[in-house]
Amino acid sequence: MLKNIQGIYSAPHPHWVGNGFPVRSLFSYSDHGKALSPFLLLDHAQPTDFSPADKPRGVGVHPHRGFETVTIVYQGEVEHRDSTGAGGVIGPGDVQWMTAGSGILHEEFHSQAFTKTGGRIEMVQLWVNLPAKDKQAPPGYQTIVAKDIPHVPLAGDAGHLRVIAGAYQNHQGPAHTFTAMDVWDIHLKGGHSVQLASPPSRTLALVVLHGTVLINDAEVVREGQLVQLAREDADVVLESNNDAVVLWLSGEPIEEPVVGYGPFVMNTDAEIRQAFVDFQNGKFGQMHSIAE
Repeated sequence: MLKNIQGIYSAPHPHWVGNGFPVRSLFSYSDHGKALSPFLLLDHAQPTDFSPADKPRGVGVHPHRGFETVTIVYQGEVEHRDSTGAGGVIGPGDVQWMTAGSGILHEEFHSQAFTKTGGRIEMVQLWVNLPAKDKQAPPGYQTIVAKDIPHVPLAGDAGHLRVIAGAYQNHQGPAHTFTAMDVWDIHLKGGHSVQLASPPSRTLALVVLHGTVLINDAEVVREGQLVQLAREDADVVLESNNDAVVLWLSGEPIEEPVVGYGPFVMNTDAEIRQAFVDFQNGKFGQMHSIAE
């Protein structure tokens, strides 16, 4: 049976994150909290051209606690550093999966090479919640390069699907996750359709980054829109009349309170207050910015 569509939502006007990423926030836990758990937030840094510069543009050192950030680069290069000592440059098709856990400082800038040449940046950043038992997990960082992400042809020459997390058919994504989820990067060819499935126990959101997609022969979802589907039933049919890029987010919900404030997402107000105290007392570590 096909899943029912529960809502289609358009992104608000873009805003800047730092001076390197003009983003549209497709959803956040403040408006879609329970409905999309374990996913908290998704920003799409839409394609933007940057001229060459002497100093990297981006977001300086800032803290996080209680969740994970997932950055998927479509165009350009992004350089990451954090207080665990991890870091590196990711380019088109690459992913960085950072676990803030008990607390981390990090920064994201255009890479040094990209800064010198200029070019086009496009990326997505997804926030993934951690269950209460893992919110104090040690911080960590996974670099997932494009060649390690399964690239699976879709039936009927409809395009391909990249398995970042979870599984599709017999292909397992490389990302380690704390709860069960599928994060798929779907590229559809115009004039084709594909039928996919998500377990009825899971939440499901589809984000159309490019193109126009007909969902379940019922609703057209356009670029910069999010569609939320019911947990009941399993199947979803995607039909694209032009080339499209869709992010598939299916996850086992975390049935716990979500309390967030800025860079921290916990379960109670008291835990948020403690996060600020710990940050101010230097318990998230130390680091110097790339841009210094």
